[in-house]
Amino acid sequence: MKAFAIDGYKSKDGLVARELFVPEPGDKDVLVEIHAASVNPLDAKLAEGAFKAFLPYKMPLILGHDLAGVVVRVGAGARRFAVGDEVYGRVADGRIGTFAEFIAVNEDDLAPKPKTLTMTEAAAVPLVALTAWQALVERAGLKCGQKVLIQAGSGGVGTIAIQLAKHLGAVVATTTGTANVDLVKGLGADIIVDYRKDDFAKILRDCDVVFDTQGGKTLDKSVNVLKPGGQIIGIAGPPDPRFAEQAGLAWPLKLVFRLLSGGIRRKAKRHGGSYGFLFMRASGDQLRQITALVDAGSIRPVIDRVFPFAATREALDYVATGRAKGKVVVAVK
Repeated sequence: MKAFAIDGYKSKDGLVARELFVPEPGDKDVLVEIHAASVNPLDAKLAEGAFKAFLPYKMPLILGHDLAGVVVRVGAGARRFAVGDEVYGRVADGRIGTFAEFIAVNEDDLAPKPKTLTMTEAAAVPLVALTAWQALVERAGLKCGQKVLIQAGSGGVGTIAIQLAKHLGAVVATTTGTANVDLVKGLGADIIVDYRKDDFAKILRDCDVVFDTQGGKTLDKSVNVLKPGGQIIGIAGPPDPRFAEQAGLAWPLKLVFRLLSGGIRRKAKRHGGSYGFLFMRASGDQLRQITALVDAGSIRPVIDRVFPFAATREALDYVATGRAKGKVVVAVK
């Protein structure tokens, strides 16, 4: 099969096309013929070695976390799917590789593809929707009437998070650039801060939840908009002790993450709130709940560009620029 892989972190050759064997599905796996795969900033960061301390991979490494496709083989112990089923999902860490024509996936990481979406549209959903779900539903417990700030509302995660927060009945504030104001308004944002003109930290107040996708100075300023008891959930900021514990990391890494996140955790605490880091995980069960929202019309993917499979490297380079609105998808089949 054809696949796109890296031969090493920060490789000078970058993502290259390779001919590899079609993987054999394990007992609880299904073999999926991939029709479309989306590209995430996570793929670019992984290629640079950003997560090698706690996500060790062997080379060559096929990149890609999201897929939509058709089941072509079923492992002996797999029961959820049959040959011919249309599925989609975010592959679990340690088993990524959706920039390929086939992949073996644990059946628990997949869900039936939404009936209202094409393969291309479906591939744009899993990672960003699961990230938004795990931040706003699972971690924050966002409730009707609460106020949430979603940073970078026009990004892949932001476009889904706005829609999910509105479905939950929250008052949604978001930041975006001038060119994307109409986009985020159309997705349901109630309060829009154009970061090219205004400072969100001087405009917003009393947020129950801040969903930070930016890190750095944006994360530091986010504490200023929290109400007492509010929480910041970050996916770009420093990992915290809770994450290190859940990931089962060795004590040196636990200490490093405690130190790295100490500043923002103390700052949030001084403002009467809290900070927590989220590294999303694969979950077919959560994705089934998201599928229901998609088919009900509550959530729709926003797609910036679709690249042919042969241009997967160019798609990754485009995502790495940070200019994409919504998601970038590779049409594999």
